[in-house]
Amino acid sequence: MQRTLSRIGAMLGAMVMLISAQVLFAVDRASAADPFTGYLMAHFTGESAIGEQIYFAHSKDGLHWTDLNDRAPVLLSTVGTRGVRDPALVRSPAGDRYWIIATDLRIASGTSWSDAANRGSTQLVVWESTDLVNWSAPRLLNVAGAISGAGDAWAPEAIFDPATGDYVIYWATNATLNGVKKHRIYYTRTRDFRTVSAPTLYIDRGAGQGIIDTQIVESPTSVGGFRYYRASADGQITIEGSNSILGSWTRIGDLSHMGISNGATGGNVVEGPMWMPFNDRNEWGLWLDQYATGRGYMPITSTNLGSTNNFRTVSDYALGANRKRHGGIMSLTAAEESRVLGKYGVSRPVNRVQSFNFQDRFVRHADFDVRIDPNVSPVQDSQFRIMPGLADPSAVSFQSVNFPGYYLRHVNYDFVLAPYDGSTTFQGDATFRQVTGLASSSWSSFQSYNVPDRYIRHYAYQLKLEPITTAVGRNDATFRVTT
Repeated sequence: MQRTLSRIGAMLGAMVMLISAQVLFAVDRASAADPFTGYLMAHFTGESAIGEQIYFAHSKDGLHWTDLNDRAPVLLSTVGTRGVRDPALVRSPAGDRYWIIATDLRIASGTSWSDAANRGSTQLVVWESTDLVNWSAPRLLNVAGAISGAGDAWAPEAIFDPATGDYVIYWATNATLNGVKKHRIYYTRTRDFRTVSAPTLYIDRGAGQGIIDTQIVESPTSVGGFRYYRASADGQITIEGSNSILGSWTRIGDLSHMGISNGATGGNVVEGPMWMPFNDRNEWGLWLDQYATGRGYMPITSTNLGSTNNFRTVSDYALGANRKRHGGIMSLTAAEESRVLGKYGVSRPVNRVQSFNFQDRFVRHADFDVRIDPNVSPVQDSQFRIMPGLADPSAVSFQSVNFPGYYLRHVNYDFVLAPYDGSTTFQGDATFRQVTGLASSSWSSFQSYNVPDRYIRHYAYQLKLEPITTAVGRNDATFRVTT
């Protein structure tokens, strides 16, 4: 009996080992990364009405970029200050989940830099996705609230730490420590970007030197002698190396010899260092925002981050039409790239809206008011992209071509061109049902989504939203969408 049990035990042990080996093999196969074929950049554009939101750009080679979503924002913050800056893209190790984390800050609302730094938000704005195209509603994550006297939480980044199996979020907070108030880098840990550990001091340059922007990149083969490299805007653009994210860091050097600094030694004054490993070779790009001159990002490259003497300037690059401010770049697999371009890379046609009874006149915006005019100049003022309705995708909304992210909406039954703020009120005001023309079945009329007894019409050449009860009204409320 004992020998029989032993044989059974041995057989079960062998089966367990075989199954375990198969499971381990399956896990290894599942975790093996598909080759990267492109790049996605998330960024903001500046302090305009909708500049402090999330924009996407795409590149095949990492140097030449195309704005996505017809140059309009991809995501809008409707929480906190209702504006975001400094977005970072984060991918899970398995590639099955993604996050965008960003500074909760909107200077365009009239907030001063002093108020933002000393009495600003201590929270980050977070979006989550499983496919890079369907994103959760934004939520707030309070990372700095437990820091005594914290004035803000700026320029967040996050990196997966394989040593602990969670993510390290790091950012800058302005607070007093040892009698000195300045920006220092703090970090916290998270597994889900919903709950975080207590904030801990990460980088303090000493004396009065503050630091806001820092970003870490991994060198899996440890080219240059370190597994991780850190670029920080701390008066210079300082490069450091380490073999663990939260371990000790070695100062490698800075970029002052290239005439590039964060202001300490003049030259080309930059901020917002943004790493980008090239997909097809052991080479890294470091994008630097030339904020002092307003020229936007410039790239420098290196094949060995172990010495700052290996960095080289690049002249052959293009950033697209949108201004790129402090953001993040993520490499894309072919599947990820296909999904992103499938949703955000298809440009909608440019249309004009022609009056039925004044056929030389077209709907146009002028100083953000809306009317019908002949001989519109510039013609872009009369060009729109007919989008799925903001409140109902079976209806339509009119997005401006030369002001991407701005839509025709009614306010007190008058029409304006306004930046989309993400609110349900705006969505309803900017959504219309395209129906058979009230004056001609071969033309169209546009019925209000949220005031359905009213239609778009012109009156004294101004666009209005009114009930239509007369033949003149039916003529005024009839239009043709032209290309």
